[in-house]
Amino acid sequence: HEQLVESGGGLVQAGGSLRLSCAASGRAFSYFHMGWFRQAPGKEREFVAKISWNGSPYYDDSVKGRFTISRDRGQNTVYLQMNSLKPEDTAVYYCGARWSDSSFNYWGQGTQVTVFS
Repeated sequence: HEQLVESGGGLVQAGGSLRLSCAASGRAFSYFHMGWFRQAPGKEREFVAKISWNGSPYYDDSVKGRFTISRDRGQNTVYLQMNSLKPEDTAVYYCGARWSDSSFNYWGQGTQVTVFS
């Protein structure tokens, strides 16, 4: 039974930092491309960052230079280090996984990030 479990969300003041984790189990997720998405109230889910199976990162312009995605393939865990947080970063953050050129079709339950000014 494949599973993605996010953790690390919370309440933080603007300018602060959080580190999200996504623990994957049940499949060979170390060979999957992984990503982070977020959904703010009343908005659609949007892309934040992704990392290929072999570690190449890619970021949305809104987080470039502030967020860092990484992965530990041995631990089947993906991280999102978020620095210089802004109130507009407030959202539920979801971890996703996809195989090769397919779309993201494995999802975690999400973790809430709230940034106050």
